[in-house]
Amino acid sequence: MIKKEEVYKIGMFNKPHGIHGELSFTFTDDVFDRVDCDYLICLLDGIFVPFFVEEYRFRSDSSALVKLEDIDSAEQARKFTNVDVYFPTKFAAEDADDGELTWAFFVGCRMEDAHHGLLGTIIEVDESTINTLFVVERLDGEELLVPAQEEFLLGIDQENRVVTVELPQGLLDLENVESAD
Repeated sequence: MIKKEEVYKIGMFNKPHGIHGELSFTFTDDVFDRVDCDYLICLLDGIFVPFFVEEYRFRSDSSALVKLEDIDSAEQARKFTNVDVYFPTKFAAEDADDGELTWAFFVGCRMEDAHHGLLGTIIEVDESTINTLFVVERLDGEELLVPAQEEFLLGIDQENRVVTVELPQGLLDLENVESAD
């Protein structure tokens, strides 16, 4: 059984394309093209299910047409409309070994602070503003926003998927003040 911490979201299947089972795929990370992994993982009815990729071709920098094995008609492909697509983190780690880390690599990593210990798990990287933020799910279920700044980063343990930071004094206190309002 595939667990949530073993995968990270890379996009979504939109709708069938044509009559032979191809799917329109909008992605945020093209790791599936850079790494030797024959399958993508779909979240179906709350369960992570692997599907082997027969072939794919890019349409733009953020979309592709994907043909999954044993999905041979538009009717079969229709079941994948608006389905989230995930990628195994173990293969993403191989990609990171080959060069620079992508923001998507950090999703699923534990974040530890040098003074406060475990902060939680990175569930998202928010690049919507000029200052990129790690969205960390704390153990109590609350979200913590941590600036993805090089000066706060002490180390990255790629094998164990741990990001160690040293946050400025008061940043965690600010989060507590905001949630108390």
